[in-house]
Amino acid sequence: TRSIRITSGEKMFETAQGEKVTLPCIFEVSEEDQGPLDVEWVLIPADIQKNEEMIIMYSVGRIFNKNHAAMTGRMQFANPDPSSGDGSLDIVHLKSADTGTYQCKVKKAPGVQSKKIQLTVLVKPARTKCSIEGPQEIGKDVILKCASQEGSPLLSYDWRRVSGTQELPATSVLNKNTGELLMKNASKDYSGTYNCVASNRVGTDECSVELNVTPPINTAGIIAGAIIGTLLGLSVLAFLIFCCCKKHREKKYEKEVHHDIREDVPPPKSRSSTARSYIGSNRSSLGSMSPSNMEGYIKTPYSQVPSEDFERTPGQNPTFAPSKVAAPNLSRMGAVPVMIPAQSKDGSIV
Repeated sequence: TRSIRITSGEKMFETAQGEKVTLPCIFEVSEEDQGPLDVEWVLIPADIQKNEEMIIMYSVGRIFNKNHAAMTGRMQFANPDPSSGDGSLDIVHLKSADTGTYQCKVKKAPGVQSKKIQLTVLVKPARTKCSIEGPQEIGKDVILKCASQEGSPLLSYDWRRVSGTQELPATSVLNKNTGELLMKNASKDYSGTYNCVASNRVGTDECSVELNVTPPINTAGIIAGAIIGTLLGLSVLAFLIFCCCKKHREKKYEKEVHHDIREDVPPPKSRSSTARSYIGSNRSSLGSMSPSNMEGYIKTPYSQVPSEDFERTPGQNPTFAPSKVAAPNLSRMGAVPVMIPAQSKDGSIV
C-alpha cells in the first residue's frame, strides 16, 4: 500500500488575491502498482462536520473538473497528462474564499498515497488614506494617521519623511500597528511631505500628506471681527426693515385719503328748502311795505295755492291764472310783487 510515494514537500502557501498558485503533487509509482491510475484533489472544509468535496479528478485517462462550481474555469492540472507523475494543481484568479486545506490523493492499486496542503489567500493593502489630526500650530501636538480600507491582517504601517532632512522629528512616536505618528511640541521645521507605507505578507500600498506648521492664529481678532461683522449686518437689516415699513405706511395713508369723504363739507340743499327760503325772503320784503300798499295784494285772488311744487324741475313749474285786479306798480315801493293767498270770512282760500 505504500508503494506510491509523493515527493513534493511544500505544505503551506500564502498567495495574494487575484494571482495564480500551483499546489504541487509530484509522485512516483512502483512496479508493484499495476491498477489504473487515479489522481484526485479534494477540499477539506474548516467545519469538521462537513464532508470533503472533490474539485478535480484524473481517472482512466480522462479529466473531470466540473464538480466544484466555485472554481469552474479557474483550475486545471499543471500537466495535461498526470500519469507522467505530475498531478499538481493550478488555480488562477485567486479569491479570499479559496483559502482552505487541499488534499492530493494518488491511487494505483494496490498503492494509495495522499498529501495535505494549506492555502491562504491574502488581500493586499489597498485604498490607503493619510490624514492629520490636531492643529498644525507651533507648540501643539500633531498626529499623522494612516489606514488601509482593504488588506488582510496583519497589516503594518511605516512613516517616512520625503522632503527636507528626510528624517522623522526627534519627538515623534510611531505605532506600526495603528499607523499613527505622534509629533509632540511641533515646530516650523516639522513642515514637509510625509509618506506612509502599509504592508502585509503579500503586498504594499502608500499614501502621502503635506504638513504645514504655522504660528498660532489670533483668535481674539477673529472673534472681534466676527462680532463687528454681525452687528453691521444686523444694522443693515434693521435699516431695510424700517424703510419697507415707512413706505408701506405712506402707501396706506395715500389710499385712505383718496377714498375718505370729508365730514366738514355740508350736504347740498334740497329744492324744497330753497323754495321755503325764497318765500321767507319775499315775506320779509312785504313786511317792509306800508299798510296802504298791502291793500291791493290782500284782495288779489289766487287760482292756485303755493305748495311743494317748488321742488319740481324748472320745466315743470305750474302756471298761475292771471289776477283780475291789476297789479300795482311796486317798483316805486322798492319791493318785489308776490301773490299771497287771501282768506275769506268762512275760512276758505280765494
